[in-house]
Amino acid sequence: MAKKILIAEDEEVLRMLITDTLEEEGYDIDEACDGEEAYQLIEENEYDLVILDYMMPQMTGLEVIEKIREHEDDSKKNVNILMLSAKSQKLDQDRVMTAGADHFISKPFSPLALIEKIGDILDE
Repeated sequence: MAKKILIAEDEEVLRMLITDTLEEEGYDIDEACDGEEAYQLIEENEYDLVILDYMMPQMTGLEVIEKIREHEDDSKKNVNILMLSAKSQKLDQDRVMTAGADHFISKPFSPLALIEKIGDILDE
C-alpha cells in the first residue's frame, strides 16, 4: 500500500510541483492550501508524513505543528513532520524543531533532494 502524505503549501505552483513529483514516486497525496485546511485533514486522516510550509494563511506551519504535538491521539501526535521554509536562519530552524518538526528543508530545494529525504524518513 502506498504511503500517505499531506502537503500543506499555499503557493499553488510549488504545491502542484511537489504533488506531481511525489505521485510519480507512487505516494498517495492529499493537499492543503493553508494551515487550517491542513489541520482539518490531519484530524480526518492518518498520514505517514506531513509536509508543511512555514508561512501559510489562516494558521502557520509552526502553529499546525504545535496543535498536532498537543493532540490526544498518539497516531496523530507522533506523525512525521517535514517543514519546508524560506526562513532558513538557524533561529528559525531551531524554533521549528523545538515546536516538534522532525525534519527541515530550506527553500528553494531540488525535487530530487525532497524525494531522497522523504525516502529516508519513510525508510524506503
